[in-house]
Amino acid sequence: MNFTLFEIFRKLPADPVPPPMLRTPLPAIVIILGYLLLIFKVGPDFMRFRKPFNIRKTMLIYNFCQVLMNSAFFVMGTRFFFIWKLYDLRCMESLPWDHPYKDTDRWLTYLFFINKVIDLMDTVFFVLRKSSKQITVLHVYHHVLMVLAVSFVYYSYGPGGQYNLMGYLNSFVHAVMYAYYFASAWYPNVKNTFWLKQYITKLQIIQFVILLTQSVLTLWLHPGCRVPKFQQFLQLGVSLSMIVMFGNFYYQTYVKAKSKQQ
Repeated sequence: MNFTLFEIFRKLPADPVPPPMLRTPLPAIVIILGYLLLIFKVGPDFMRFRKPFNIRKTMLIYNFCQVLMNSAFFVMGTRFFFIWKLYDLRCMESLPWDHPYKDTDRWLTYLFFINKVIDLMDTVFFVLRKSSKQITVLHVYHHVLMVLAVSFVYYSYGPGGQYNLMGYLNSFVHAVMYAYYFASAWYPNVKNTFWLKQYITKLQIIQFVILLTQSVLTLWLHPGCRVPKFQQFLQLGVSLSMIVMFGNFYYQTYVKAKSKQQ
């Protein structure tokens, strides 16, 4: 079988009417390559002989908008799952193409993708403020993964389905997280609220434990579920990697650091 990496870009997208930037994964790949070049080369070179920028007002607006966007995603997800009950949570297959809510699912997925691209601004702000210590492997890995994963899954499978639960949980966690960032920018003393930061990290870990559990239960209890096995194993692997990385961050930042202070 003469399969190459570029074969994936030669087939038609799963969605017959894909929204802008989701017809192929190429736009997401270009965005991520530009992002990595900016935060590791262009940005640091630009800031080398400059003082950190005061972007407090910009960050306040950005964080506030993120709270609104992620809250809207969470509200819509609640309607999808618990009011309209569009999905069987035991086996979340994608809605049929002629389903009356398919367009809603399509554009929510697209807007979620745009939001993950906007999330990349977090790192740009770190560069402009010369806060390089905050640009960790976990931070970059998480941002890169979200942009690429949404793009590749949409291209190969289409909108919605099992990954809607990921978007639902992610939106809730990010609404809480950006609310904390907004409060920290508005009231600097909030940054010293050690226990609050801990709970945000715990929410991140719980999010991926739920996603890990979902993929395991679907594979184990519903082997006939038509969600592609590759995507289920991908969700399982990514969730596990996130649990390990966020768990290590939690241990190093809160448990180990606290033990040294005692």
